[in-house]
Amino acid sequence: MLQFNDLSRSLVAFDQNSTEIAAIELSLDKWLVGAIVPGITRDPLKALAPDPEALLKLLYRWRDEAVKAGCKIKRIAVGFEAGRDGVWLARWLRDRGIEAYVIHPTSIPVSREQRRAKTDRLDISLLKRSLLGWLRGEKKHCSMVAIPTLAEEDAKRPHRERAQLVGKRTGIVNRMKATLVRLGIRGFNPRLRKAPERLAGLQTPEGSPIPPNTLGELIREMQHLGFINEQIKQIEDERLRQLHDAPQTAHNDRVQHLVRVKSLGIETADMLASEVFPRQYRDQRAVARYAGLTGSPDESGRRRREKGLPKAGYARVRRGMIKLAWRFLMYQPDSALVQWYRARVAAGKKPTVAIVALARKLLIALWRLVTIGEIPQGWVVG
Repeated sequence: MLQFNDLSRSLVAFDQNSTEIAAIELSLDKWLVGAIVPGITRDPLKALAPDPEALLKLLYRWRDEAVKAGCKIKRIAVGFEAGRDGVWLARWLRDRGIEAYVIHPTSIPVSREQRRAKTDRLDISLLKRSLLGWLRGEKKHCSMVAIPTLAEEDAKRPHRERAQLVGKRTGIVNRMKATLVRLGIRGFNPRLRKAPERLAGLQTPEGSPIPPNTLGELIREMQHLGFINEQIKQIEDERLRQLHDAPQTAHNDRVQHLVRVKSLGIETADMLASEVFPRQYRDQRAVARYAGLTGSPDESGRRRREKGLPKAGYARVRRGMIKLAWRFLMYQPDSALVQWYRARVAAGKKPTVAIVALARKLLIALWRLVTIGEIPQGWVVG
């Protein structure tokens, strides 16, 4: 029977006597590579410049040493922590026949000592132990990161860039409002179309104009705000153009399925289509767990309490789904999910707690809609 691989353990039979295992500690200036090589009594450790070709030569050199020692190497497995370098190295090694894995950093157990020593050598030892246990198929030893293709990784950039620009826009607006409030001026909205024209005519409660240095600062902030708005518009126009020009691609097809649901706009659809649904999930619990929309119970003896949402989920998806759940209440009032939410609130459940449960159920329903085309009861779909 075909087994689903959730990347929590390896499903491939492991023979340590024919497998070269290497772990890499990536940093800006150097790569520290440690290995477990059959037939070699020492634990090889080598510092390299950040050069993938040099890494490949080093792995082959250790393989040749194992062959000279009488061990036939059939596999070379390499692992490193997910970090700033991303997953490009894993794709590069896989293209050259090397098994490459990206280890989820939060899944590696570390010592709980208050002043534990931490060096690259100690980190390499921990990575090798984690990778070895994962290859053996030990459950919950560590987890691997799903390695996206270059196209899947690139599809995430527009909505992430837009989110960053929206955050910068909010910061500019808040700074401008705070500057004006210090002068006693309230009610000015920098985001209005005629705001630049009104800015020069504002007066303080004393009847004096805005001081020149402050006015110059506000004008520059207003120009910066206009530039950011233009960049946001460029991203949105380019996304619409891509949806129109290439509607049959996997990402665009998912977006078009999602935007048919009333209350779900193109921004949220793009986020879900690029961040959530390209992955393979074992079941609906795994979908909710990935988004961080499950609970974190604390049970010990007679103590039973719920600590709220876990921090291990994807915060970007969690925030987006909770916002979508509030919109869903307005635009899909006759759906079974909304009726379930209102019944829970009427029974005494806090709305802020029930909305998280609704977001979880909504995400699972959208996952089923994208994967098997199931439309939940009462949904308005265009």
